[in-house]
Amino acid sequence: MTRRVLLVDDDAAVREALGQTLELNDFDAVTAGSFVEAKDLITADFAGVIVSDIRMPGRDGFHLLGYAHEQDPDLPVILLTGEGDIPMTVRAMREGAFNFLEKPCAPSDLVAVIERGLRARNLVLDNRRLREERESGDPAARMLFGKSDLAEALRAKARAAAGSGADVLITGPRGSGVSKVAEAIHLCSLRAKGPFEKRAAQTLGRHDLGPLVQHCAGGTLFLDRIADMSMDGQLALFDLLEAADTDVCVIAGGTDDMAKQVQDGQFLADLYYRLSVMEVRIPALSERPEDIPVLFRHYVEQAAEQAGLTAPEITSDVVAGLVAREWPGNARALMSTAMRFVLGLAEPEEGAAEPGLTERLAQVERSLLTEALRTSKGQASAAAKALKLPRKTFYDKLTKYSIRPEDYR
Repeated sequence: MTRRVLLVDDDAAVREALGQTLELNDFDAVTAGSFVEAKDLITADFAGVIVSDIRMPGRDGFHLLGYAHEQDPDLPVILLTGEGDIPMTVRAMREGAFNFLEKPCAPSDLVAVIERGLRARNLVLDNRRLREERESGDPAARMLFGKSDLAEALRAKARAAAGSGADVLITGPRGSGVSKVAEAIHLCSLRAKGPFEKRAAQTLGRHDLGPLVQHCAGGTLFLDRIADMSMDGQLALFDLLEAADTDVCVIAGGTDDMAKQVQDGQFLADLYYRLSVMEVRIPALSERPEDIPVLFRHYVEQAAEQAGLTAPEITSDVVAGLVAREWPGNARALMSTAMRFVLGLAEPEEGAAEPGLTERLAQVERSLLTEALRTSKGQASAAAKALKLPRKTFYDKLTKYSIRPEDYR
């Protein structure tokens, strides 16, 4: 996660003191004495937040704020002033400042605001990277998400399998997304323009396989849960794969225990060794916890689009809770959790009692408040108007649920 902070202040002593505070709190601080000096550092891909004094000679902090949002409307800018007043605060928030602090401010307050800004910035950049992968990357990059070394190795293995032109065995724990990897391999291969058929191996017998292979000529046949195929079906499939005139790539999906199934005589050894020449194994989520937030954000965005809803905020607490879980159901279970998250159906803790009517109404009310703030980008007056609430009532409810409008900017 990026820790970069661009600090802009014309007072050298203040700039040095704040810079030391940032460095002591493990931020990557870059300092500038004016807007002109900072301008070239403010770009759409700036991986951090900006902290700027308002009152500076020439171009002031409000000008810097406007310029920053011309480059990227989602770039968090925190404004500082030694002469703060209510009109200035209102203007700062109206013009889209992430937050506003009066100097001198306590180091703990400054650090807390910067931390929130960095979390927001990292979420924006992560979502952009996901979109770029989907829109401009190859099929493996668009379809197989994750930032871990294991995720990158999976994408590389899928590309290698596609390039080999050989039949493929994909293994992984239950719910790990075998069919998704199979489709990515097909789309990365020279057969991408040919047919791609998915079939449950258990439903296919000897007499089904010949016509099916002919139908998939020039393309790919994916047989899911290959170990469930009858022994006669396995023998027929092996014979078809050995035939020199078979113009189809067969991708078989299996589980991590296939080698044991061969030893136990439950799966044809010749077929296993024929397929496993090019084997692609999908790692479990428990092996790559750093991929859980990336996958969850993708599934939340996907679920929100399907449901026609605004995606809820994924807070650091939500992420911490996800990473702490074992996920025996892997990607499939994570996808279901994302759908429930989008629909506001929070999963109760193990052993926890079902919430009563009062608690459920409070959950709904809090959800409506946060949704209004998210839609209005943290503008409290607009959110209150959208909910048709008097301003005082709206703020009382925010206080009741410890909701801060600035967290939604």
